[in-house]
Amino acid sequence: MKSEQTLFGERLRAALKQAGYAESPSELARLLPRFGGDSPTPQAISSLLHGKSMPRHRNLLALATLLRIDPNVLQYGADKSTRVREPQGVFRIAAQDQHAMDAFFALHVRKRKLVRELIELLSDYEKKR
Repeated sequence: MKSEQTLFGERLRAALKQAGYAESPSELARLLPRFGGDSPTPQAISSLLHGKSMPRHRNLLALATLLRIDPNVLQYGADKSTRVREPQGVFRIAAQDQHAMDAFFALHVRKRKLVRELIELLSDYEKKR
């Protein structure tokens, strides 16, 4: 039987993959404080990813916020008997992109216009390639 730490590591790696994040301890250590967590070392994050330890509650909540996943699902796993099945064909957006969109909507109207213009210029450039 797998330990609680091992199962957590597996769930964390799967959630990272689904959210579009790399399994990078240094990147996660840098991002965690932005989402309400403490400043862990990359070694501490590596221990989480490899199933050797469990996060503190504050860091668990920060990871869940970063990955846009329920903290209980991240910590304990989904109970298949109570899980609501998502209808097929539902549009899903990566957590990184959703955070970028949230930041975009928090910008002042003039700055949002600049970002839209930049995106338009970049997409025109890609079409010409």
